[in-house]
Amino acid sequence: MAQARRQMQGPPEDRPRPRNVTREEALRLEAFRHACHLMLYAPSNAKLFDRVPIRYVVLMMMRFDGRIGFPGGFVDTRDSSLEEGLNRELLEELGSVFKSLKVTEEDYRSSQVREHPQKLVTHFYTKELKLEEIEAIEKEGVCAKDHGLEVMGLVRVPLYTLRDGFGGLPAFLSNTFIGNSKSQLLYGLRTLRLLREDQIQDAVWASQNSF
Repeated sequence: MAQARRQMQGPPEDRPRPRNVTREEALRLEAFRHACHLMLYAPSNAKLFDRVPIRYVVLMMMRFDGRIGFPGGFVDTRDSSLEEGLNRELLEELGSVFKSLKVTEEDYRSSQVREHPQKLVTHFYTKELKLEEIEAIEKEGVCAKDHGLEVMGLVRVPLYTLRDGFGGLPAFLSNTFIGNSKSQLLYGLRTLRLLREDQIQDAVWASQNSF
């Protein structure tokens, strides 16, 4: 059954790639579902083993299906805006911290459209917090409505590469990600300049070529 399904879908390179659109273009699309996801990050002065700079804490999550993704989800018809839908999902997934900590249109970064396997627009947001706010979210997350159900737990993205050339970000990128969350992560790291371009490219290469 799984083999037949893969043959029907075709190899990944033959599938239509998501295309970038503006927020305004995305909102004019008809018969498309909309999903919003958020990358939370905070600067950190901590060092792993007292020598490897952490640089930034970036939050993702382990989903119910065993894939890595960002907090967020589908916008419902009852939501008056993309941000209202996103904040509703964040409250369910991350807990009561998001009763006061709201995502706004100013946190919007990008949108992508895909038509396979469903007509979907994914909207990506990023929000810089203080480290203590990130820690409060991690602590509150275990009490959230969806903890242990849709959300298996929050994870921090390691933004370093260890001496073996694979440990850290390359190993993290070797995980299975949901949808376009991996490309969203790399986009966020680039546009926010949390890492240099050469560091990102080296990590991506190592994740694909280390065995």
